[in-house]
Amino acid sequence: MRERTVFATDLRLTELAFGAASLGNLYTETSDADAAASVAQAWASGIRYFDTAPHYGLGLSERRLGAALGQFPRGELVISSKVGRLIVPNENPTEWDDQGFAVPGTLRREWDFSYDGVMRSVEASLERLGTDYLDILYLHDPDISGIDDAIGTGAAALSRLRDEGVVTAVGIGSNSAEAVATAFRETDIDLAMLAGRYTLLEQRGADAVFEAAGERSVVAVGIFNSGLLSRPRPAAGAMYNYEPAPAGVLERANRLADVAEAHGATLPQAAMAFPLRSPQVASIPIGMRTAQHVLDNVALYERSPADALWTGLRDAGLLG
Repeated sequence: MRERTVFATDLRLTELAFGAASLGNLYTETSDADAAASVAQAWASGIRYFDTAPHYGLGLSERRLGAALGQFPRGELVISSKVGRLIVPNENPTEWDDQGFAVPGTLRREWDFSYDGVMRSVEASLERLGTDYLDILYLHDPDISGIDDAIGTGAAALSRLRDEGVVTAVGIGSNSAEAVATAFRETDIDLAMLAGRYTLLEQRGADAVFEAAGERSVVAVGIFNSGLLSRPRPAAGAMYNYEPAPAGVLERANRLADVAEAHGATLPQAAMAFPLRSPQVASIPIGMRTAQHVLDNVALYERSPADALWTGLRDAGLLG
């Protein structure tokens, strides 16, 4: 598995990374056995970067990932997590979580980017993950709760944690290209996780992000745009940005598939290869619920399309 260095740090990330939201039962339940097997297969396939967050399953993703990674040498792994949502007892428990994870609603999320909130969140994440340090720590979706306060107080807390050696590198993770660009311009973060805004289908705002980043790195996530690009042909009812894809988006995805097929590739192959064409992209974390999902994604990663595909997409007006 090829690796890339996070600019201005000693961290090296595998180009293909393990996104652990599914370990938190995103949309549907993942069994303990499947969760453990998927992480084990990722390790066996050469993946060494694993990303999680307290938000994913109200801590379940971190607990499962920590348990599964415990059998491997910590120094050979890169683990990232996030801050901004504290996991606290739910005073009015519900049968199920209300934010897309198939877990009981006995806990809830509480927005908190204050210094104390960040420290509490990190302490809880370290305990759930069973480690005494994190390689990367991101501010998670600060644009949702208020970008100015989140970046102001949250980024300062991350910098202190980095100075104290609790984390190696710090950044921001967001669906908002504007928020990521702002963080690059106004703070001393090392990298950013940009979700869904630098994909084969959509590069909205990405130029501003890369310009603001300068020599700093970007981790591209959501490269399949909520699954729309994950199959050779988008089906009716396919999701885009967590909602049913509009007709125009479906039409564009099918045009992308046409060009990919004309060059001997598939839509998922092209979607996976596209962000890695940028030297500023350090890694592409992908959700993998089972060991077979890992094998399928590794196979896609290893079958890069021919360079002529990118010329074909530009000629078709589908790529800038």
